[in-house]
Amino acid sequence: MNPLLDSLQPYPFQRLKALLADARPTTALRHIDLSIGEPKHPTPPLIMAALQANFAGLAQYPATQGTPELRGAIADWLAARYGIPRPDAAREVLPVNGSREALFSFVQAMVDSRGEDKPVVISPNPFYQIYEGAALLAGAEPYYLDCRPALDMQPDWAQVPETVWRRTQLVFVCSPGNPTGAVMSLEDWRQLFELSDRHGFIIASDECYSEIWFDTPPLGGLQAAQQLGRDYSRLVVFSSLSKRSNAPGMRSGFVAGDAALLAGYLLYRTYHGSAMSAMVQAASAAAWRDESHVEANRDQYRAKFDAVVPLLAEPLAAGWPDAAFYLWTRIPARFGQDDAAFCRALFETCHVTVLPGSYLGRAAHADNPGAGRIRIALVAPLEDCVEGARRIAEFCA
Repeated sequence: MNPLLDSLQPYPFQRLKALLADARPTTALRHIDLSIGEPKHPTPPLIMAALQANFAGLAQYPATQGTPELRGAIADWLAARYGIPRPDAAREVLPVNGSREALFSFVQAMVDSRGEDKPVVISPNPFYQIYEGAALLAGAEPYYLDCRPALDMQPDWAQVPETVWRRTQLVFVCSPGNPTGAVMSLEDWRQLFELSDRHGFIIASDECYSEIWFDTPPLGGLQAAQQLGRDYSRLVVFSSLSKRSNAPGMRSGFVAGDAALLAGYLLYRTYHGSAMSAMVQAASAAAWRDESHVEANRDQYRAKFDAVVPLLAEPLAAGWPDAAFYLWTRIPARFGQDDAAFCRALFETCHVTVLPGSYLGRAAHADNPGAGRIRIALVAPLEDCVEGARRIAEFCA
């Protein structure tokens, strides 16, 4: 067995399950789960119809590179969404089975662990745990960059010692951020590109929450490169239909950017055996070519934040994120930094489940930047989000 498996930590939801395993919630209240970032809005009918119309695709092996129709739909969407020249659909776009699978496997294909010095993969902290697992199983050393309010929840690049930069082969960024909802500015991107030019690392930009925004569409990595007069060298972006189109079960997304990197990644994927079903590709192309369902989806999330933020503004100092569907809030002072104790007590008293913030971070440099925080996912129906927020507010009081 691969000994690197022993370096993996339990996934946050495994830890949450263990935390609540012997808890005894009140039976007077129905359970409201605000812990998992799984979209609960109905999958759009146009996607269902496209799936049903393409059952014949099950009778053929799909191409790893994807159909020209799907790659073209993604390239068209990228050009329209970000106001950039249409990417080369044959060389700069690659369909994948959801961003989670791609984020993990991309690192396996990119990291070179043959040298004497152990390679480094940099990740924001707190973070999506796939980044950490991908680095560890690629034989790399994860390096965590704390994201704190003083820097608008963005990584502090000045934290990184020169000795670490010399070993860094890949940097993960997540914008809009999970769990913070923070969006990178053009200046943030400028700094990151300059560091990549200086040290030669790959930038892997996780943008799966890019279509859940409230006022201004978030800046994307390809868009930032164009605005700064750059090409896509050492830059790839990841996106998905899971959040945008409420289709997490389709496992459909894409990677786009540096054609040379994608050529190597495509070679890896031909051995990895991860081609997307032809019927899913057809439904995905239909989804990328429609914006009306995305706008309706965004409106539903706006309504939830409109209703929930005022309820939690005082007890948890909750405010609107830049984007995404999470509230990343402080817990009441009486719990100190013990976010796990808060979550357990909330579950037992109010039958509401939220995720401890410390489960999403690491105490890499000082304290865990997730400690004393919780992540609330506003994915449930509006009435459940409102009822859950009311119970949380009463519990805090």
